[in-house]
Amino acid sequence: MNEKTKQGAERDRQHLWHPFTEQRAWCAEDHEILLIERGEGVWLWDTEGRRYFDGNSSIWTNIHGHSHPHILDALRQQMEKICHSSFLGFSHEAAGLLAQRLCEFFPANTLTRVFYSDDGSTAIECAMKMALQYRMQRGQEHRQQIVAFANGYHGDTLGAASLGGVDLFFRRFRHWGMKVDFVGSVEELQRRDASSIAAVVLEPMIQGVNEMRPWPAGMLRCLRHWCDAHDVHLILDEVMTGFGRTGKMFACQQEEVIPDFLCLAKGLTGGYLPMAATLTKEGIYEAFFGKEHVFYYGHSYTANPLGCAAALANLDVFATELQQELLEEKCRTFSSLVQTFSHLRGVREVRHLGMIAGVELHGEVGTGAEVCLAARKHGLLTRAIGNTVVLMPPLCATAEEMDFAVRALTQAINSTNPWSSNGDAQ
Repeated sequence: MNEKTKQGAERDRQHLWHPFTEQRAWCAEDHEILLIERGEGVWLWDTEGRRYFDGNSSIWTNIHGHSHPHILDALRQQMEKICHSSFLGFSHEAAGLLAQRLCEFFPANTLTRVFYSDDGSTAIECAMKMALQYRMQRGQEHRQQIVAFANGYHGDTLGAASLGGVDLFFRRFRHWGMKVDFVGSVEELQRRDASSIAAVVLEPMIQGVNEMRPWPAGMLRCLRHWCDAHDVHLILDEVMTGFGRTGKMFACQQEEVIPDFLCLAKGLTGGYLPMAATLTKEGIYEAFFGKEHVFYYGHSYTANPLGCAAALANLDVFATELQQELLEEKCRTFSSLVQTFSHLRGVREVRHLGMIAGVELHGEVGTGAEVCLAARKHGLLTRAIGNTVVLMPPLCATAEEMDFAVRALTQAINSTNPWSSNGDAQ
């Protein structure tokens, strides 16, 4: 271990507090803290010079790889002009250009307005507050109920956390948050009295933190029909699924569904800067006209020019390097590769959609965290949700790079599998 690594690890143990991390184990002397120093494409390097495949796209954010020249150039050009100015009472060109391009992914006169914030949680908070305030300003004060789906995850701020259906993360704070009704399926929702419901919130096509579990085909379209029939707003959380992850630019396009609110973050800037956007319809926007109807919500870094520049460059790369046909080809390759996990004796189930996969392990194999730790030795960095290991590569990954990641994870699973002491896959 070199001196830079030693000093960095010691400062970390003395001063840092990591998210979703049991700190006693993290700070233990026998725990090796990886200090990531640089990245290029799908690869990351630590301060020891070791190279790793970025197997969960740096927590589901990175789209086109690290240090992409077009995105870096866009950031440099913007930095030479200005890095930030207030969006409260002012505007700037990049914010309008980005909003226009986001809205153009949907049919004309559907999603027409964009409200910027900082991250996925705040994008969800915006949608929730807009949906509730809309009802108050339309004489529908009785519609104050928000409905979410069991085992969903929509962020960690108090309002967004109220929508979370995973008790491990949210049970301690549930009684302080907003009142939310949970359902397990559209069929269960259809049995509810809709007269008091303002909005329904969903991760479309696949739930992320619920160990990467896809929804049944047609479920999203069925939900849209129910919302239309009962005048209920549909809020889609595409923080994880947006920007090509499911094989379409947005997951809702898989079933040709237009939500009333679309929440975006993570991949919005290609994974380079924190930024979020909440898209909505013109009729909802118009309900906020007038001094008494102002939407009093915002952040200091709303519509940050650097974030907008990165997001515009991200969309440029989709247009020039990752058109729909190539994305679909990559998804087919990824699907073929990850299905090989189902042949491993240590794997209970493989769940995947587009460029997203969850590999659920048998209880007899090492825990998901142990497998991820073992994967480091084979050049793969990723993270588990419970006993499900996530594999979500940047969309720029080649077939050869995806194959490397799958082989690395296979070796890690086998190395913790008591039935596979000789390293065989079967």
